[in-house]
Amino acid sequence: MSIFRADLLKGQTAFITGGSSGINLGIAHRFVEHGANVVIVARNPEKLAAARAGLEAKGGRVMACSVDVRDYESMAKAAAEAAAEFGAIDIVVAGAAGNFIAPAAAMSANAFAAVVGIDLQGTFNTFRSTFEYLRKPGARLMVISAPQAVNPTPLQAHVCAAKAGIEAFVRSAAIEWGAVGVRINGISPGGVLGTEGLERLSAGLDEKFSQSLPVPRYATLDEMADMALILVTPVTDYMTGHIVALDGGISLLGGTYAQAFQKK
Repeated sequence: MSIFRADLLKGQTAFITGGSSGINLGIAHRFVEHGANVVIVARNPEKLAAARAGLEAKGGRVMACSVDVRDYESMAKAAAEAAAEFGAIDIVVAGAAGNFIAPAAAMSANAFAAVVGIDLQGTFNTFRSTFEYLRKPGARLMVISAPQAVNPTPLQAHVCAAKAGIEAFVRSAAIEWGAVGVRINGISPGGVLGTEGLERLSAGLDEKFSQSLPVPRYATLDEMADMALILVTPVTDYMTGHIVALDGGISLLGGTYAQAFQKK
């Protein structure tokens, strides 16, 4: 049971990219449970429809937009439609991401660009397309980063580049946009049960990897959603430009963590 009152986000609108699955869908559910209107953005129409149905089953007011976050014009249209439907946007979650395991020397330029485009360009497009519709002051923006942003990781050069760029963008934009009352923070998850990301990466990890972490297990979707909720509550009103490492201590391990990704 949440420690926050059920109507905490009543009347507020959250715009969430990558919102049809995984961490981002979990965040959408938590926001709906606390009264928010939710706009979920993702590419796959079938996944979007299923996600929307699940959110509406909880009584949420939901809009679903089938959009590629790399397409700025389509993102701008989705943001405008969201504002027309619900009014000012209070919360934005830039969560769309791509990942695969590949050595840099064997990766195509298109493959590298795809991940940087979805993660980094997609984050900019999400924030920039919604900016004119944000509630000012008062809007809270959030990114979903990863430990690869700070830990050089073999077979993840594309993700390291994208996530490091996202975190640098957050710090810069937080300075600029603080003047109009918009704050930006983020979450850097480790392995999260029930996500496509963990399924893809676990193929390159020993089965006992999670037991070697300072907190010896993977995270749950509920833990991610609860942290996202905390980042949009008054508890964190004086916090901006920070990424919360909700990773069980992976980011403390540096090279030790990175070696786990080496193919045997």
